[in-house]
Amino acid sequence: MAAFKLPTFQDRQAAAAKAKSAALAKLRDKPPVDEAAVAARAAKRQEKEAAAAAKREAQRQEREQAAEAKRARAAEAAEQAAAAAAKVKPVLTPEEQKALRDARYAARKQRKSGK
Repeated sequence: MAAFKLPTFQDRQAAAAKAKSAALAKLRDKPPVDEAAVAARAAKRQEKEAAAAAKREAQRQEREQAAEAKRARAAEAAEQAAAAAAKVKPVLTPEEQKALRDARYAARKQRKSGK
């Protein structure tokens, strides 16, 4: 087996020229750009983007409608809670409860003694 030989400057220069000519040949062999195909791809891409934008807009509107419905339900629940709170008897302090009990007792005693 032969030992590794470090390439000289001329060897490296020749390899670079060969690689350059191979790359140019590859580009020359490439078919020319078909403008109609490029335009068709661009139109298709724009259609896809427009469809995606329409879908995003529809989703945004659905989210807004859902949020509005949720707000309406919350407002209705708050109104119902307020109406229910208005119907509930107020919570009395122990002193107020004692005063009402004493008033009922005095009224009952008045009725009994008046007979």
